[in-house]
Amino acid sequence: MTSELGAADSGRTFCLAQGGTLRITLDGTEQRPWQKIAAAGDTAALKEINYGFMLRGGDAGSAYRAVAAGTVTLSSTRPLCAEPTAPGHVSCKGLQEWRVTVRVN
Repeated sequence: MTSELGAADSGRTFCLAQGGTLRITLDGTEQRPWQKIAAAGDTAALKEINYGFMLRGGDAGSAYRAVAAGTVTLSSTRPLCAEPTAPGHVSCKGLQEWRVTVRVN
């Protein structure tokens, strides 16, 4: 069984049975790109596998197979706004954060 997550799933916790797969797609833009998805915690619980799709500029995607019990936090960030291209415009340094917790059982 494959579970699919996107930007709207930020802040949620998901349970995944061993042997299950998880595909994450974060739609961004070239002006506001998502960073590579990072894993923290019991990272041995998820094994990164081939995502299987071509991504557009600014998007981030990753796929994992649940291989052992544990809890993993997956995260990414992107700029809240595009950098100004014209002189005299206000710069924006804020970040939008995406984070989910995955429990493998």
